[in-house]
Amino acid sequence: MTFGEELIQSAKEALAIAEGKVEPAAVFIPEAIDVAAIRKRQKLSQSAFAARYGLPAGTVKDWEQKRRQPDRAAQLFLKVIEQAPDVVARAIRA
Repeated sequence: MTFGEELIQSAKEALAIAEGKVEPAAVFIPEAIDVAAIRKRQKLSQSAFAARYGLPAGTVKDWEQKRRQPDRAAQLFLKVIEQAPDVVARAIRA
């Protein structure tokens, strides 16, 4: 099967799933990360946390209020912040 044929087949499968005709083969549920807990352990306000780690303050607020979920790269960044906040802060300042 060519790439184009695979792409068309995938699109048809996605449509069938969206229409409820077929169940998806697998469902990815991203790991929840508690941004507020990470921030509060550091005793930082949302704006101070955002500034320390080079994040938009609005994004931190949206994550904490569950209006948005961190993407995979942000999840990994937050895990590193959780484990080694001072190292991350120093690396960003350098």
